[in-house]
Amino acid sequence: MSRTYRGLLALLAATTLALAACGSSGDETTAGSGGGSGGTTGGSSSEGKADGDKPTITLVVNAWTASALNVAIAKQIIEDELGYPVEAVTVDENDAMFTGLSDGTLDAVLEVWPSGLSDTEKAFIDDGSVVEVGELGAVGKIGWFVPSYVIDEHPELATWEGYKTPEAAELFATAATGDQGRFLGTDPSYTQFDEDIIANLDLPFKVEFSGSEPATVAELDARVAAKEPVLMYWWTPTAAVSKYDLVNVPLPDYSEECATHQAAKDGAVDCDYPEDVLLKYASSQLEEKAPDVYAFLQKFTMTNDDQLGLLPSAEIDKKPVDDVAKGWLDANTDVWKAWLG
Repeated sequence: MSRTYRGLLALLAATTLALAACGSSGDETTAGSGGGSGGTTGGSSSEGKADGDKPTITLVVNAWTASALNVAIAKQIIEDELGYPVEAVTVDENDAMFTGLSDGTLDAVLEVWPSGLSDTEKAFIDDGSVVEVGELGAVGKIGWFVPSYVIDEHPELATWEGYKTPEAAELFATAATGDQGRFLGTDPSYTQFDEDIIANLDLPFKVEFSGSEPATVAELDARVAAKEPVLMYWWTPTAAVSKYDLVNVPLPDYSEECATHQAAKDGAVDCDYPEDVLLKYASSQLEEKAPDVYAFLQKFTMTNDDQLGLLPSAEIDKKPVDDVAKGWLDANTDVWKAWLG
């Protein structure tokens, strides 16, 4: 979720999501999805074949399930096939993550939502201390979502213009919002522009932050069970989109001018969130430290279909992320072996 969008975008990044780490040696991890709603992992299900003479590879786990799954898959391959010990470290998706990549404390992050990159983070890329190692393969989208039954019952709410009326506000209002409709935000640390969008589009809504992805999902679960309306910040790919049959409400088209306002955070944002072609980044020191790992990460890919096929097991069925990753590896040997060539 950059789920700083993620959210979404960050990423994206949860249904317990206390920002714990996907440990490499039995550490307990809780992570939410860029994408979503929870998912826990215990220690690696792989015995590992790490060579004690090789340096430890440190991979970043951001606070969403898709990130944890990416790392769990890469970790098992790096340890079992390339012989390096791997440490998976939970890091908030903020400037500190890029500082660690820049100084070599962290080796790589496998899912970055580029629309959420700050100027500070971009500076590390510009000076060459952090390098892009290719596209992940998935495309993320942050936006406004409602359960499909809301639009079935109120077709006018299929587009943002439908939310301009007092009737729409009344439909989503709570005791706390009065005559304004409630817009459900999630973790307030995520990059988001919903308050600006609401103000600049003159919508009678008020943002209320749940505080975290697990709290958002708990609220969503209760609302859906009661067939009550809810309008919320969310993103795809996540298992929650499928589980709760969420529909993306299109906002005014994203544009270069609006992108400038988003980057400046000047309060003038009045457009939709962009689609994010998710990227992988590494420390510039990694290629010399472990050239075979660097080459592997360049080829490592996870598409939307890959992630959507994995996320329900972790987020809904609550299977350990390492076990879900191993199942994918067992079923896709030809795919990941090609990454080692």
